[in-house]
Amino acid sequence: MRTLTVRLFIAAFLLAAAAVAFANPFKSKIISGDDSLLEIIVPGDHFMKITNFTQEGGTDRAVVQVSLPGDAPNGGATNVLTATRIDLSTGANAQNAPEINNRVTIAGPAIVRIQPVVGAKLFITYRKERDEGSGGGGGGGGSPTPIPIVNPSPTPTCVPFLTPCPS
Repeated sequence: MRTLTVRLFIAAFLLAAAAVAFANPFKSKIISGDDSLLEIIVPGDHFMKITNFTQEGGTDRAVVQVSLPGDAPNGGATNVLTATRIDLSTGANAQNAPEINNRVTIAGPAIVRIQPVVGAKLFITYRKERDEGSGGGGGGGGSPTPIPIVNPSPTPTCVPFLTPCPS
């Protein structure tokens, strides 16, 4: 019984180590009102998933701004996500009902910028992943997988017959 327990413990430890080694974890950042601009570069063969962007305090609303490399600074930028307020009691944007947190996926190449808001704390959770080029979506990028075609052919059947015995 003790040997079985040790073996199961070792197997569980190895599986947990493999999960930690190969996981693509989310990253979280806290941006205070006196911090500098947060800039995240998304390479061309990657994409970025933002799953959480919240704001506590402040009167202005924080935004996630995306621009393409080569554009003039803030000339070709657009706001893609606004922060979800988690304190609903202060500022001109105060509301009584809870807000819904949205998610966004940004394809590279792109530059993601988050400007801090005076008197507010921002919290963002994101993950950058490599685009493996699945080839879906009608954009090409791979050959289709062949589908095997099975053509049924007749199978021989056995028919028993008796040979007469001479008597």
